[in-house]
Amino acid sequence: MKIFRYFKDIFLGIYHLLQGMYIAFLNMVRSKITEKYPENRLKKVKMERFRGLLTMPHNAQNEHKCTACGICGINCPNGTIQVISKKVTDETGKEKRVLDRYLYDIGSCTFCALCTISCPQGAIDWSPEFEHTVFTRSKLVKQLNREGSSLEVKPKINNI
Repeated sequence: MKIFRYFKDIFLGIYHLLQGMYIAFLNMVRSKITEKYPENRLKKVKMERFRGLLTMPHNAQNEHKCTACGICGINCPNGTIQVISKKVTDETGKEKRVLDRYLYDIGSCTFCALCTISCPQGAIDWSPEFEHTVFTRSKLVKQLNREGSSLEVKPKINNI
């Protein structure tokens, strides 16, 4: 009985070896479906729910929707977002918080989207840009609000 088991194990080993070689040969002769990444770069990723780069959309008058509440920075699990605000006195004499700088560190972002989900104004969104490679880490910190931008003024609705 031991001899029978010995030869059975040898034949099974050879069978599994030939089976693996057959699969490897099939993969060798099949046409390749991978992208040649640097040469044939995709312009935009067309996937639903893709998170590439955090952006702050501005309209034609260089206005954004961010009220500098800081909820996005509070909900960020690793401190990727810094909302720096300043206090400005308006015409009526009230002190108002205004967005000064909105800093986003791509290097420490986990792309969890807790910031965009928790933003009550919908001021930040994800773009399909996916190439973030740079030579120095300091270039990974981006300021999302444009220079000279201001808060978008919502039209008042008159109740008649």
